[in-house]
Amino acid sequence: MSSNNNQLNVPQAKEAMERFKMECASEVGVNLKQGYNGDISAREAGSVGGQMVKKMIEAYENGMK
Repeated sequence: MSSNNNQLNVPQAKEAMERFKMECASEVGVNLKQGYNGDISAREAGSVGGQMVKKMIEAYENGMK
């Protein structure tokens, strides 16, 4: 039996991640809307996720200095 640990349990964290996702989508030119976004392409979804990871890595690296 496997459990899914991908859930955010703190409501403020969920809201912050939602804002972060929307910001990253805007930066890469993907038009996300609040709620369901299952109509975007895999390429668009991947570009948003990739931008999120890129920014998280930059933030981590900047915090190490």
